[in-house]
Amino acid sequence: MTADSADRPPATRFAASERWGEPDDQVGSVNDPRTREEHGIRYNEKWIYRLPGGDRRLVYWLRYDFCGSVRVASDATLRAEPGTR
Repeated sequence: MTADSADRPPATRFAASERWGEPDDQVGSVNDPRTREEHGIRYNEKWIYRLPGGDRRLVYWLRYDFCGSVRVASDATLRAEPGTR
């Protein structure tokens, strides 16, 4: 990871909201005791952002802990973003 703050993962839910805004959609809840797994990331809440060009950013949380984010291109290719476990 570089020293550039754009490459650093958001440390908190507030920081993620400040960085990316409010999600377009959400799956699960911080208070949901059920966990799920997707793209090798265990989570109980997922924020979904629709990006220009048909891409999506998926941000995963396990309670209040940031678990990672994945960028899904319009051609369905995945790219884990910095800080993803």
